Amino acid sequence: MLQSMSKLKAVLNGKCPQCRKGDMFESGALALSTFHKMRTHCTNCGLKYEREPGFFIGAMYVNYAFSVAIIIATGIALNVLGIYNIYTFLLTVVGVIILLLPFLFRYSRIIYLHLFGGVSFKPNQVNQS
Repeated sequence: MLQSMSKLKAVLNGKCPQCRKGDMFESGALALSTFHKMRTHCTNCGLKYEREPGFFIGAMYVNYAFSVAIIIATGIALNVLGIYNIYTFLLTVVGVIILLLPFLFRYSRIIYLHLFGGVSFKPNQVNQS
């Protein structure tokens, strides 16, 4: 159970799936000009993040799931507020997705690598180079 909690913490903090210490992205999500710049290798253990060419194309499916959740949550929130206008709904959904874009981009890649990267946790892994 402790290991799964550390995996969750690694995902939330954007850490390497192998050593759970190195940062996957070069800067924070709020640095709007560089939020998308991902490191090629882990700075701690040297793991290559892009497992094969085009690996992160699959992260679109995770991003799609996030977007569906945002659409449903926005619909429920507007319904609770008594707002039933379709244009208000569409503008709100687009606005929320644009505001969350840096987080959606980053976490879709982080979750995809952690779930489908085929990387196992090696707690004492240190860069050999």
